[in-house]
Amino acid sequence: MKYYIVAGEASGDLHGANLMKALKELDPQADFRFFGGDLMKAEGGTLVKHYSEMGFMGFIEVVMNLRTIFKNLDFCKQDISAWQPEVLILIDFPGFNLKIADFAHINSIPVNFYISPKVWAWNQKRVIKIKRIVDHLYCILPFEVDFYKSWGMEVDYVGNPLLDAISAFKPDVDFIEKNKIDPNKKIIALLPGSRKQEINYLLPDMIAVANNFPDYQFVVAGAPTFNIDFYQQFLGDKNIPVVFGATYDLLNNAHAAIVASGTAVLETALFNVPEVLVYKGNPISVGIARAVIKIKYIGLVNLIMNAPIVKELIQADCTAETIGNELNLILNDKTYRNNMLNNYDKLDERMGKPGASAKTAGLIIKYATKK
Repeated sequence: MKYYIVAGEASGDLHGANLMKALKELDPQADFRFFGGDLMKAEGGTLVKHYSEMGFMGFIEVVMNLRTIFKNLDFCKQDISAWQPEVLILIDFPGFNLKIADFAHINSIPVNFYISPKVWAWNQKRVIKIKRIVDHLYCILPFEVDFYKSWGMEVDYVGNPLLDAISAFKPDVDFIEKNKIDPNKKIIALLPGSRKQEINYLLPDMIAVANNFPDYQFVVAGAPTFNIDFYQQFLGDKNIPVVFGATYDLLNNAHAAIVASGTAVLETALFNVPEVLVYKGNPISVGIARAVIKIKYIGLVNLIMNAPIVKELIQADCTAETIGNELNLILNDKTYRNNMLNNYDKLDERMGKPGASAKTAGLIIKYATKK
């Protein structure tokens, strides 16, 4: 079958690649065309547009880039119409993908939406629209099933695809040597995100924190859409390596981490690395978000556990000083550190087992071939 997939972020590229792999096992004739990234490209098919050209973080940033966003939307719609896929799969990225879902619905193209839009966080009435334009919704967080059921919508809970990615990870035994990391120091992983805006906001404070912990080796997880020159402007002459395409190896070797809000927060916890969550953005965008978002936490670990497992430092609370204070607790307060690790064990139990990609692939094919 012909599968058209739309993923607009680094996390979507990861989940899209694993889903493609699972689809190929069930459908050897699978033909892919997609918006995505390098991981999806490695699975075969045609990469139409890279996610690096699509992601904008925050309300103000979206408004400032509306022309580009609408151009991408128009191109995506035209490309879907021209290619006439048998299966359309939209992965997360709801601001963009719900518009594509609306277009597909109007044109009688069945919509598979993988990784539910976070409508439980704000504007819950969007579920009414989702019920109308999405044919099959695949949820990856346990509490989402009951939420959608409360709105009269049946969904498929498939488990979390991060478990698939992590279970498939094979450590690089030469990681430390290959990246010129000091083998005599414990590693603090810096994960500043994959978008230019969030890196610009967060990385300077992360690097400033490193000045107060000379006995540790700080290492930055570089996004694949940037090169070393981009990061060098923040690093100057500091001995802080940047590793590309090796975030899981970095987490596998890390003693602690400072992580931008997003999927990476959950990944870090699943690697059993104590962490602090950081988030900073355009003040107007953050102000709007605080006015409309109705949830207690922004981090996936805390949302899943419904408890403040990982410290969340947001906007004015996110400074080099506050990050350093939290990191100091993680490194030097054994009770604090062990409490976080014990809560990670409970998180593991709640997350379940790998298999989300295979389960989702099976359901997509089942629904596509159902008479």
